[in-house]
Amino acid sequence: MRSNRIRTTVIAATALLAALSLTACGGDNDGTSDTGKSGASAPAANSSAKQSQSPDAASQKDGTDADAAANGTSDGTSNGTSNPDADAAKTGKTDKGSTGSTDQAGSSSKGKSDACTGGNTKTSVSKVTRPINHLLLTVTNTGSTSCNAYYAPKLRFDDAQAVFPILEDSQPQAVVTLNPGESAYASIGLTGEPGAGPAPRKATHLQVNFAGRSPEGSTGSPAELNLPANTVWDDNGFVTYWQTEMSDALQY
Repeated sequence: MRSNRIRTTVIAATALLAALSLTACGGDNDGTSDTGKSGASAPAANSSAKQSQSPDAASQKDGTDADAAANGTSDGTSNGTSNPDADAAKTGKTDKGSTGSTDQAGSSSKGKSDACTGGNTKTSVSKVTRPINHLLLTVTNTGSTSCNAYYAPKLRFDDAQAVFPILEDSQPQAVVTLNPGESAYASIGLTGEPGAGPAPRKATHLQVNFAGRSPEGSTGSPAELNLPANTVWDDNGFVTYWQTEMSDALQY
């Protein structure tokens, strides 16, 4: 009986030792495997992460470089080239500037109009059938720039001292401006109502003086004209303001 107990105890102890030995070996293998796998997978994961991040980083860098190239060098040359306002700022030309420049050129081509005088015009006098006792003055711009026929011509028959009366009711709404080759007209009513003043007298010569910007006095050289035969005038006659149309001048 005692012998059986001892044998049973030895077998149990041996089995226990074997079990403990197996347990110890299994724990070491699992720990090594876990550690090895963990250590190996971490660098691999890091490497994969780096590799997966590298295309994005490269793409971002390429995108940045592409943006920089598209925007031009430092001052945005590309944008400046495609932007009309930037071009205008660099060249100093604008539509407005172009445009503004063209208008000023048009004004200067006409120039600042000088007064029409005997030096830049040709003046003639002719007799008309209607109205009766009237003459027609015609002044034509023979210069290369425009001139203004201000107010009314200032007339003197022969050696008369006084300027012939001007009919104020004939004043037009605006100054008559003559471009080269254009003409203006004024009519001369030679006499007034019969018996209203001194008797009419004959005249053979007419001096035509031209007004400047001021109605007082005259400017430039006068025109010296020969009158039609048998011209008579008196102090009650008149001369009209310069008109753009012959018919406007002859309505008085």
